[in-house]
Amino acid sequence: MQAYSKEFRREVLAACDAGGKTRAVALRFGVSESWVRRIKQERREQGKTAPCTTRRRTPIWLKDAESIRAAIAQSSDLTLDELKVRLQTSLSRTLCRALQALKLTLKKSVDGQRATPSRCRRAAYKVAGLAVRD
Repeated sequence: MQAYSKEFRREVLAACDAGGKTRAVALRFGVSESWVRRIKQERREQGKTAPCTTRRRTPIWLKDAESIRAAIAQSSDLTLDELKVRLQTSLSRTLCRALQALKLTLKKSVDGQRATPSRCRRAAYKVAGLAVRD
């Protein structure tokens, strides 16, 4: 959903400043009463009339960042599931994003082998029914 333009917000606020009640202004401009109250409150408390252009969310994993770093430093060969158990958390996708943001890596599989080009090639030959060449 697109944010209302600055001009539209100014028109709504001007109607409120001219003595219009919240409900009347909302009906006149076809917006909700809560939105009119919210932009009036934003102007009153923050002095702004423009919409926010960026979201200011803090990641939920941020409070666990140090424990994630410590767990990886202690044992860098953990899988994502093992790390999840060690941290005693229910984060999964978020935990992966946290590792990416912290620039930390984990091993990719339980057996500890990564998919190297030669392993990928062997798998492709098997799928195609060809003899494996090494």
